[in-house]
Amino acid sequence: MKLKKELITLRDPKSPVSEIFRTLRTNIQFMNSKNGLKVLHVTSTSPSEGKSWVTSNLAVTFAQAGKKVVLIDCDMRKGRQFSIFGAKPTPGLSNLLTGVDSNGQELDNNIFQYIQQTVIENLYLISSGNVPPNPSELLTSEQMNILVESLKNSFDLIILDGTPCNLVTDSVVLARYADSTLIVAAYKQTKMDDLKRVKRDIENVGGKIAGVVMNKMPISNKEYYTKYYYGDSNMPSVKRKHKAMKGTDSDYRKEDLM
Repeated sequence: MKLKKELITLRDPKSPVSEIFRTLRTNIQFMNSKNGLKVLHVTSTSPSEGKSWVTSNLAVTFAQAGKKVVLIDCDMRKGRQFSIFGAKPTPGLSNLLTGVDSNGQELDNNIFQYIQQTVIENLYLISSGNVPPNPSELLTSEQMNILVESLKNSFDLIILDGTPCNLVTDSVVLARYADSTLIVAAYKQTKMDDLKRVKRDIENVGGKIAGVVMNKMPISNKEYYTKYYYGDSNMPSVKRKHKAMKGTDSDYRKEDLM
C-alpha cells in the first residue's frame, strides 16, 4: 500500500501535529470513560474543512495506542480514505450494503470480506465502494445497523467518516449509530450558523456531540502550543501542516454554540 503524506501521525509521530492528535484521542477517551466508546462519528459542515484528514490521523493514533480499530468510509459519494491509506476502492461499504458489485453481480455477504488490513498495526479499513444511487437510504437500512453491531464484537473502536452535513443528510443519520460525534471546522472558513445547525440537527436525532476540532489554524514557526475550543467538551485545535498551532480566543467558543 502506498500511503499518502497526509498520515502525519504515522510518518512523523514526534511532530507537534501528531502530539495534538494524541491529545485529541486522550480527550475523547476521557469524555466517554463512563459509558465507554465503541463508535465514533466524524463529520463537518462543508467540503474541504479537513474532515477525512482528521479522521484518518485520529484512527492511526487510536491504533498506535493498542486499540483494534476499523475505519469505515461512509461517504459513498466522494470517499477518499482508500486513497489516503493506499487501499482498494472496491468492494466497499456500498457493495456490502447492497450485496452487488459495480456490474450488478451478487457478492458474498460475509462482512469480513470487505475489511482491508492497512499497513498500520491494529488498523483496518472498509472503503466507500462504488457510488450507489441511494447512499442515504443505505445508511438507514437494517444492513447498516447489522454491520455496526457485528463489528462491535470484533473491534475495540469503530470510526465512521461521514459526509459534510450541509450537503446531504448522511452524517445526521450516522450520528444515531455513534456514541459520540466529532465536528471538524476550518479556521476562517466554517460559518458559525452552519456549525450551530449541524450541532442542532445531530442532537435532534439523539446524537451526542463530543466537540469541535478547529483545523487550518494560523501558525507561527516559533510557537508550539495549542488553544482549546469548545463544542461540548475540550477539543484541541489542529493545523494541517507540520508546524506549530496558534489561535485566538475570539474564534469558536462554547457559548457561541449553545
